[in-house]
Amino acid sequence: MYEVRVEADFSAAHFLRDYNGKCENLHGHNYKVYAYVKGEILNEGGMLLDFTFLKGALREVCKTLDHTNLNDIEEFDQNPSAERISFYIYREICRLLKEKNVDISYEKGKKTAYLSAVSVFETETSKATYSVE
Repeated sequence: MYEVRVEADFSAAHFLRDYNGKCENLHGHNYKVYAYVKGEILNEGGMLLDFTFLKGALREVCKTLDHTNLNDIEEFDQNPSAERISFYIYREICRLLKEKNVDISYEKGKKTAYLSAVSVFETETSKATYSVE
């Protein structure tokens, strides 16, 4: 099994509802995001997936989140946890790549390239990952 990873970052503010602690107050993070693609078959150029496609999609999603209040994004339902952010980014990468005719969607038993996970780091020591495995 081959795996490739790209990374990007963004800065944003958020607060957590239904949380009893300091994170219920508006605060910000410098998020780091990793996107992983896995597969067993390399293309004719010897690559699982051209980094350019994956990096471009990830950076485009992060750009839409950069310098925002994440609570203003409807999909987070006023509770933009790192877990929800990782799923949102996963879904948006898939959508953007599909628009460019790059299919990396997950299918059980698929041997070709698929987006396997997105990890979102709020700090160097705290991350959440959405994974299809």
